[in-house]
Amino acid sequence: MSRVALVTGGSRGIGAAISTALKEAGYTVAATYAGNDEKAAAFTAETGIKTYKWDVGNYEACAEGIAQVEADLGPVEILVNNAGITRDAPFHKMTPQQWKEVMDTNLSGVFNMTHPLWPGMRERKFGRVINISSINGQKGQFAQANYAAAKAGDIGFTKALAQEGARAGITVNVIAPGYINTEMMSTIPEKVMNEVILPQIPVGRLGEASEIARAVVFLASDEAGFVTGSTMSVNGGQYLA
Repeated sequence: MSRVALVTGGSRGIGAAISTALKEAGYTVAATYAGNDEKAAAFTAETGIKTYKWDVGNYEACAEGIAQVEADLGPVEILVNNAGITRDAPFHKMTPQQWKEVMDTNLSGVFNMTHPLWPGMRERKFGRVINISSINGQKGQFAQANYAAAKAGDIGFTKALAQEGARAGITVNVIAPGYINTEMMSTIPEKVMNEVILPQIPVGRLGEASEIARAVVFLASDEAGFVTGSTMSVNGGQYLA
C-alpha cells in the first residue's frame, strides 16, 4: 500500500505540479483547495487525484478535512504545506485585514494542518512535513511585509519542529522558491520581466513548477531521512542564504 501524501493548495500552480509529481512517484495523493470548484474538478478529472475543499486558516476545518482524507485514503504520512495567498500593499497602506488574511493562510495554516497530523506521525515513527516558503521570506520584499513575515515564520517553524520530530522519525524541511513560471507570473508585462526580473536571476530564466515538485519528491522519500530542519533554496541563484 502506497504512502498517502496531502498537498494544500494542491490543484493549481506549484501545488498541482507537486501533487502530480508525488502521484507519479507512487504516492496516493490528496489535494486541498480553497475556492475554485471548477478548476479543482478539472484537476481531478485530468489526474485522478482527489480534491478536498477547506480553508487552511481554520483549525477546525483542517482537523475535519484531514479526518475525511484519512477515512478515504488512509493515514497521511507526507504533508506538503503549499497553500498561500498575497495581499500586497506598502506598509503605510496595509490594512489589519490584509495582514490577518495572509497570516491566517500562510503561517497559521501551516500550524493548522501539521498539528492534527503530528500525533499519528509520532505514533507511527515516520513522517514528512515539507513547507513551501518563498525567497521573499528570506530576503524581504517591498509591499509584502505581511507575506514576507509569514514566509519567514514558516522557516522558523520548520527549524523548531524538526528538532522535535527527529527522534520520532519525522523530518521537517522547507523549500524557498524564487520566481517560478506560473499563471501569476504570466500577468507581468514583458518589459518588466526582461528588464527588471530576469536580470536578478543568475541562471537567466524563471524556474518551473516541476523543479519545485522534484525537490518535494526528494524530501518526501525514504532516501531523505537524514535531511531535516533544512531550507532548500530553489531560486536560480537570485538569493544565496
